[in-house]
Amino acid sequence: MSQPVPAASLTGKTALVTGSSRGIGADTARYLAQAGANVVINFRNKAPRAEKLATELRGLGVDVLTVGADLTDPASVSEMFVAVKERFGSLDLLVLNASGGMEGGMAEDYALTLNRDAQVGALEAALPLMSEGSRVVFVTSHQAHFIETTPTMPEYEPVARSKRAGEDALRERIPALTEKGVEFVVVSGDMIEGTITATLLERANPGAIAERRESAGKLYNVAEFAAEVARAAVEPIPADHTRLIGDTSSFGA
Repeated sequence: MSQPVPAASLTGKTALVTGSSRGIGADTARYLAQAGANVVINFRNKAPRAEKLATELRGLGVDVLTVGADLTDPASVSEMFVAVKERFGSLDLLVLNASGGMEGGMAEDYALTLNRDAQVGALEAALPLMSEGSRVVFVTSHQAHFIETTPTMPEYEPVARSKRAGEDALRERIPALTEKGVEFVVVSGDMIEGTITATLLERANPGAIAERRESAGKLYNVAEFAAEVARAAVEPIPADHTRLIGDTSSFGA
């Protein structure tokens, strides 16, 4: 795995990545740990996987805390940040990576609850631990970021709209964050090869990923996109607070 963030650039910093026991979140945590950050691994129900990753990252010489928390449960989120405060005292980087909505058996409003309400709730719970120079990174997709101007696959549209609603709700807080000295950036990418969302979308609409790959010319894999999320932790914030990763020609950007 390459090194997208300069070695030791995050030494002494603490980063929390939501949904980081697997996939993009796990690789993002790896990159941040490689750069010297102490890492909080958040998971919902994959404790053994989270602990395995924690053991790996501790081998890099950083401190790692694993915390199980359901982001849609405010009490659970509050307990997570209490644990972070007790362990590290403060938080320098919050990566809002966890999202969903295509899972079966969930309530009708689950996508909006997770992709909007839970994102805002996590930010509000984290803010007391963050100070000037801290940063919040929100991870989304082009299909969500551009949903108001570019239609997406019907199977994904409810998720896309809920993620855009989450992005909008977080952007509304930029003035308050800026006043506190907390930076905010959105990282948006195309469909990512190998993610749970891509798998579920392919199951619902066979051939959808191949069609999108052909249209875009290339789709990032999990590790490649996670590297871009990790870079967003240290690179200058764009004027519009948005880093667009990969091809955007299909979205009118």
